[in-house]
Amino acid sequence: MDWEVGNTNHPPQLPRTQPRMTFRDRLATTRRDGLACPNNGITNSPRRCVRTDEGLTNKIESSDPVAVSQLNPAPPAPAHPLANPGYGKRSAPEQRPARDGDFAHLPRREASIAGYIDRLPEGADISVKTLAKVLPDYGQCAVRTALRHLSEAGHLRLGKEAVTDRTGSRRWVTRTFFSRTARDDAWWAAFQGGGTAPSAPQPPRQRRPSPRSKAYDILASLGRTQPAMTLSEADCVSLETLATDWLTRGATDAELVHALTDGLPKPVHSPPAIARIRLEKLPPQRAPEPDATAARRPLRLLECTECRVPGRPEALAGGLCRVCRDEPPRPPADGLPEPEVRAHAARVRAAATRPPEGTPA
Repeated sequence: MDWEVGNTNHPPQLPRTQPRMTFRDRLATTRRDGLACPNNGITNSPRRCVRTDEGLTNKIESSDPVAVSQLNPAPPAPAHPLANPGYGKRSAPEQRPARDGDFAHLPRREASIAGYIDRLPEGADISVKTLAKVLPDYGQCAVRTALRHLSEAGHLRLGKEAVTDRTGSRRWVTRTFFSRTARDDAWWAAFQGGGTAPSAPQPPRQRRPSPRSKAYDILASLGRTQPAMTLSEADCVSLETLATDWLTRGATDAELVHALTDGLPKPVHSPPAIARIRLEKLPPQRAPEPDATAARRPLRLLECTECRVPGRPEALAGGLCRVCRDEPPRPPADGLPEPEVRAHAARVRAAATRPPEGTPA
């Protein structure tokens, strides 16, 4: 020892060592760092802690495609529920394209609901309960009243339609027909019968005159089917009238070509002469084919929009029956006056209470 007891000099200072960090100190440090960087320790987060002059901040690593792909977008809005297959909304035919102001003539509530229904797909459930559920601004009473006003305005009709399934059985399904274009009662009556009301006469369109008829085109194209029957322009013009008669009698294009090109002699010396001889032998006049549209005409039955009572189209003015329109019942077209009916009923009651003849009193 280079120093003795009583020496006032202090012992030499030893270098200080870092004190050991206890578990409690490490836990406190970890919590402090976590508060400074919320995503500290989260490996799948697209944010990274970056030290700046202001302190620790969170920064999105746009260069990391995996991290950016983990950003979940906002969930899409739930789709409008669909009705059971075969039921729900059905768009009426012959509607004009959608545009702004289609329902500007309606009140605000009716225009809002009509615009929402117009955007729905075919088969969507547009019942009162469903519309009130998806439209939080309106309850069932408001939706029911709005649908009644849409029916009176000519945009909506309720009814039943007979459909045939794959097994051949027929069943009635309830459908709601919606039209973006307002229709009158006559149009809906014709639609109920399977057709459409006659529209206003349109001005005739100016069409360019066709330089060649269909018969001329068939004659000019014979050389593609049979090169030996190639005709000149003058030949096609001279035979055009005869070929038109074939088409007028119901012959198809393929039948006309077959009649002119089948069974030709070899060699063919004069194609125009052969074509004229065959075209002069006109086919028999065919009977008109049955109307396919009438065979497929749907069977519909309109109902009152308010009480769902079925009725004839002329009895559902505005889509409502007479009771829902608050109209008094119509008097019978023929019959006895009311006093005579009462007198007749009195005579019937008296005859019923009279004892039969021959009965002792």
